[in-house]
Amino acid sequence: MNVPASLYGLMAEFETGDELLEAARRAHAAGFRRMDAYSPFPLHGLSEALGFRRTRLPLVTLIGGIVGGLGAYYMMYYASVDSYAINVGGRPLHSWPAFIPITFELTVLIASFAALFGMFALNGLPMPYHPVFNVPEFARASRDRFFLCIEARDPQFRIDQTRQFLAELSPENIFEVTP
Repeated sequence: MNVPASLYGLMAEFETGDELLEAARRAHAAGFRRMDAYSPFPLHGLSEALGFRRTRLPLVTLIGGIVGGLGAYYMMYYASVDSYAINVGGRPLHSWPAFIPITFELTVLIASFAALFGMFALNGLPMPYHPVFNVPEFARASRDRFFLCIEARDPQFRIDQTRQFLAELSPENIFEVTP
């Protein structure tokens, strides 16, 4: 691969969201998988055009909820049966209906924390720096421009062929993104 080590990728600037959407579809059809799109507002169908798949976040949340529920139930069982077994009026030590409210609350609490921290981990956050910030025109990505960046670590990436491919998409500009 003829990619300089000082290159993060190539980024194309588009004027409209429809152009970006079509460019993302064509790039995915051409075999590019390591790419990202930047838009000032959400574009319907952009994640599918980029080839994003379902995330593992629901599984992380489910596991967090199960761990929270089992942990809460065990904590109360341990406290009332093993550690502080007090027989009050002949009632059973393991009275599971009394454990349900706290079990439910800790299930929801731990699942929400798992979702929050799982989202941060799966998104690679916090990320105070990203190489696309080195392109001065990228500041317009939050106002009125749309960008498609193909990363140099993509297996299909060849600097000259990728630049030619992006030029065929009729962008406003093409930029080299350096780390």
